[in-house]
Amino acid sequence: MAFAEPSDGSESLSPHKPARRPERRMWVPLLAVCAGYFMVILDVTVINVAVPVIGRDLQTSLTGIQWITDGYTLVFAGFLLTGGALGDRLGNRRVFGWGVAVFTASSAGCALAPDAPFLVAARLLEGFGAALIVPGSLALLQQAYPLPTERSRAFGLWGSMAGVAASAGPLLGGLLVSTVGWRWVFLINLPVGAACLLLTLRHVARSPRCAARALDWPAQCAVVAAVALLTAALNEAGRRGWTAPVVLAGVGLAAAAGTAFVVRERLAASPVVPLRLLRSRAMSGGVAIGLLFNFGFYGMVFTASLEFQHQRGFSALGTGLALFPAVAMTMFASVLSGRLARRTGDRPLVITGMLLAALGLAGWAAAGADPAYPLLVAPMMAAGFGTSFALTGSTATVMGAAPPSYSGAASALFNTARQIGSATGVALGGSLLATSTHYAAGLRTSMTLGALAYLTAAVLAWLCVPTTPRSR
Repeated sequence: MAFAEPSDGSESLSPHKPARRPERRMWVPLLAVCAGYFMVILDVTVINVAVPVIGRDLQTSLTGIQWITDGYTLVFAGFLLTGGALGDRLGNRRVFGWGVAVFTASSAGCALAPDAPFLVAARLLEGFGAALIVPGSLALLQQAYPLPTERSRAFGLWGSMAGVAASAGPLLGGLLVSTVGWRWVFLINLPVGAACLLLTLRHVARSPRCAARALDWPAQCAVVAAVALLTAALNEAGRRGWTAPVVLAGVGLAAAAGTAFVVRERLAASPVVPLRLLRSRAMSGGVAIGLLFNFGFYGMVFTASLEFQHQRGFSALGTGLALFPAVAMTMFASVLSGRLARRTGDRPLVITGMLLAALGLAGWAAAGADPAYPLLVAPMMAAGFGTSFALTGSTATVMGAAPPSYSGAASALFNTARQIGSATGVALGGSLLATSTHYAAGLRTSMTLGALAYLTAAVLAWLCVPTTPRSR
């Protein structure tokens, strides 16, 4: 590899030094890529405990709070396919670096925001930076680690970053908000982003370009429009009601944009996602599972954050600690499922995870109007464990269903679906809280819908996820 130059002659006296130095240096690209991915996932969870405080400080409504959370997620989801296409065309290292720079600069803008509209705009730009970071991250690891054993380890550590970031987000957010203020939730990205960019430029090799590959802009615009319109309609339902003309129009236009994407992909000479991939049961089922479990998990985290702060009077730090049992389970479950899949295959793990998560949210919904916090710990842990337990298997299902030439498209499609699930889970949960006669009733309805989403994912896993164990 380009970054693992041979050691100089002064080190040849020791038979161990020449091996150790390249060994240390060969993992620097992994550190660079994981730092970028960590920031992206951290910003999905760290904001949840901070938005109630931000809402009070900037004097914004519940709908405004939803946009602070969902503005990032909907742009992230909408532009993932664009980020993947740009990486293939211009080089993944270049686009990854652009994404880190945009993400870091927009984080500074979020920290300096004087009002809610400015903060929402900065979050939208932050989401665009995230969409440039994620698609190229796996491609850069595949490029940096050509040996199967090294690549497997790198991919496993990359995947565990989601669990680490999800676990650290609420607790770190609560700690920062309670001590130095909510603006530091965004300022913390600046040193991480700077280090990530420096490591990428110095230690990640340049990526090949496919300049002849055309960008299908009509399809990209259709995806962005569908995600934005659906999320906006769900957000506005909390303020205007579910039957408001603007809400119904938003849902209808989102469906029209989705239809336009399918039609364009059928006619395009160089489609973003060839429709023959979606005809694969494993591919379409795995993508749907990803959407459903993100819907359930992030909808639960968002509504629980509001419940703990608005109804129970927890501080931001207290809310982070209250949510920690749920998100801490994600890291443990990810490692465990990765090891078990070699012997059991993916289907049993995905089904088990989805059923366990469904049981957790159903238990919360059945716990009554004002259950004591200790009664909620087990349901939250079940949801967190089950979601992450199913993530490894569903990811392997999607990537295994795609030919190597379309692995980037498959990765972008899967992550797009997951982010759509996150955005709709947050938007629908917030709208249910805002429109219900009693806050507790809206919360229980949200948890029930999350449980149903998990159950649907379990059925899809039974029908679509292969049973063959992975080879060692």
